[in-house]
Amino acid sequence: MNVTKPIMQKLNDSASARWTALIRKKRSDSAGARWTALIIVAFTMMMGYYVTDLLSPLEKILTAPTAQGGLGWSADDYGFFSGSYGLINVFLLMLFFGGIILDKLGIRFTGVLSTALMVVGVLIKYVAVSTDFHGAVFSLGSFQLPMSAAVACLGFAIFGVGCEITGITISKTITKWFTGHELALAMGVQVALARLGTAAALSANLPMAKATSLGIQLPVIVGAALLIAGFLGFLVYNVMDRRLDASIAAVDGESATEAAEDESFKFSDLGKIFSNPGFWLIALLCLLFYSGVFPFLKFATKLMISNYGVPEDYAGMIPGILPFGTIILTPLFGIVYDKVGKGATLMLIGSVMLTAVHFTFMLHVLPFGWFAIILMLVLGVAFALVPSAMWPSVPKIIPMKLLGSAFAIIFYIQNIGLTLVPMWIGKMNGADPTYKTSMAIFTCFGAISVLLALALLYMDKKKGYGLQRKNSK
Repeated sequence: MNVTKPIMQKLNDSASARWTALIRKKRSDSAGARWTALIIVAFTMMMGYYVTDLLSPLEKILTAPTAQGGLGWSADDYGFFSGSYGLINVFLLMLFFGGIILDKLGIRFTGVLSTALMVVGVLIKYVAVSTDFHGAVFSLGSFQLPMSAAVACLGFAIFGVGCEITGITISKTITKWFTGHELALAMGVQVALARLGTAAALSANLPMAKATSLGIQLPVIVGAALLIAGFLGFLVYNVMDRRLDASIAAVDGESATEAAEDESFKFSDLGKIFSNPGFWLIALLCLLFYSGVFPFLKFATKLMISNYGVPEDYAGMIPGILPFGTIILTPLFGIVYDKVGKGATLMLIGSVMLTAVHFTFMLHVLPFGWFAIILMLVLGVAFALVPSAMWPSVPKIIPMKLLGSAFAIIFYIQNIGLTLVPMWIGKMNGADPTYKTSMAIFTCFGAISVLLALALLYMDKKKGYGLQRKNSK
């Protein structure tokens, strides 16, 4: 009787099991692997945010007469351009469809498609700022725009589709790699790096535009180059994602694959999202809070010049303080959420701070540059508190198979604000150059955010979402 064969078989099986476990260890269970994946996709998103705020500090140049090197846009034109980011997402529901594509076709396909759209969008924007349209005007009934503004809006709208779908793709990516680990910290790091892109755009693009004869073309060229680098980075991530899926399949076997198929996305499951009160509270809080920050940043540079006497060359640096603060604080608050919990409480505190800052800007007390810096620092803390708790809270109330659609709906609702609010504020600033009216609007956004955060805190206690519980094991 040959006893060697069974013994060898057991040894081989044991070695195979250890090797399989090791493979998975090198993927999502490996800290090095998951953080490498995070840095790659976060870099892509950082480049996207840089391009999002590419022209935000350049309003004064864009609205200057063409004879003075500007593009001759009006305040309304600039406001419409700022809001055009979400036009396609909002009115053609592309972001909603993007979430469904993400849940049906996966991270890799959706990520490549969305990042490619971002590149196309920024290239169209370059055409807009580099071409002499000889005074041509785009007309649609009584609606008119300078042709340069119309082309820029088209590019920004296409870019907006890509950027927002990339955002939901990366949110699901992070959830895939970090669930059960440092989820809030990971999302905080991603947000921090995205804010670094915003900070760079707000701080550097005005001096860059004035540094050479290329003017506003130079920041757009730099943005396009960085975005192409981000696109290539996502291609690298796709390799890691394939290896992650392979390692999970190797460890969990066919049973896991069959379970995943049973748990795959179905259109009927969308009702589970729409009927969830916690989801709607988070979505509306996202709408109001982000409407009180991003549209404000698009007009903040000019506010610093007109209301706080900041020299034009340095005015963009003060709004640029806000993202820099979030770079440190968002991961820090993410650690707090992971280790301590209190997610709903963090959102409430951030909403209160947002309201206080905009109310102070509205009162226009202490009209000095140093005081504007203090207010922007406080706003930066608020802008770190809310996202660090908001985004990791979504996976607590929505199952993984629906997460892409859930993020897409939230981003869609957010885009309603990012589209319509800048247009509204642009008109208000044209009618009231003191900015009191616009700051009153932003204050109202903050106050409603406070009420929504209080309602979310109550609903968490009632439904047991676990928003106040820690994330890490």
